[in-house]
Amino acid sequence: MNCNHHPDDSTLFSYGAGSLPDSLAMVVACHVAVCEQCQGKVADTEQIGLGLVEQEPHQSMSSHSRDRILDMLSEPGIENSATPAAQHESEGDVPVLLRPLLGNRFSNLHWRTMAPGMKQFILPASRGKLRLLKIAPGTLLPSHGHNGSELTLVLKGSYSDELGRFCVGDVADIDPDVTHQPVADTHEGCICLIATDGPLRFKGLVPRLLQPFFQL
Repeated sequence: MNCNHHPDDSTLFSYGAGSLPDSLAMVVACHVAVCEQCQGKVADTEQIGLGLVEQEPHQSMSSHSRDRILDMLSEPGIENSATPAAQHESEGDVPVLLRPLLGNRFSNLHWRTMAPGMKQFILPASRGKLRLLKIAPGTLLPSHGHNGSELTLVLKGSYSDELGRFCVGDVADIDPDVTHQPVADTHEGCICLIATDGPLRFKGLVPRLLQPFFQL
């Protein structure tokens, strides 16, 4: 897949070392599965990263998160492919790597409405750190910043914001300095996989009041 937006090199390095938190590592794994450019970068840095992790025995997150994710790819019926066709087979529209967690179809999930044109599905056992966001065509999300890192992978459709236009396979690697307001910019709407390691910072009063209810 020809992706235009990728995780930062530092994020890929941490992923290759197995030192990313599980939620962030899942987003990177889904991107790397379809991006040859990032596959190469991970291969180049993996051994160095693993060596650094071995020297940090007191890290707060598991150093084996990437290994657990890659183990999913070896399960029966789960295949790793760099082509979008393999991720959107006739039996479902959920990317192959996510099917053990979500099933085969986005339409079978129990989406929770957040606001007009916005729904979310929080992945089980992620403690609110890994979610799907479903945005109806033309829907503008509230302007917000971040109190930590955020990785957003487009799974369907596309969106645009201050950082550019993000299509299927693209990743937005966002740090606390970024404030943005995405809008779904295609007729089919947009579904994204989003991982965060800190709460969002909303400018508007209503989003701030609703924030605890939606674990944002």
